[in-house]
Amino acid sequence: MNAIKKLLGLLWMILAPTAVVMMFQQAGEKINLAAEGVARTNTALQWGIILLIFIPVSIGMIIFGYYSFKGEYDALPSNSEEI
Repeated sequence: MNAIKKLLGLLWMILAPTAVVMMFQQAGEKINLAAEGVARTNTALQWGIILLIFIPVSIGMIIFGYYSFKGEYDALPSNSEEI
């Protein structure tokens, strides 16, 4: 089970920056396809908000994956007395 946790931690650390890069590519593509004027501004604003929210989430995924890969979750407490 601990090997699976480490493997999934590595997966999270790879997946998070990959998702951010793909979202930036998608944002650029959608903004360029939008019509000039208000439509392009609205599309850029929407993607800016999406990226602003998702980047901290992906940083959290990287941190979670790092701790999992490092082995911090190998021995989890089963009750509050073990904490």
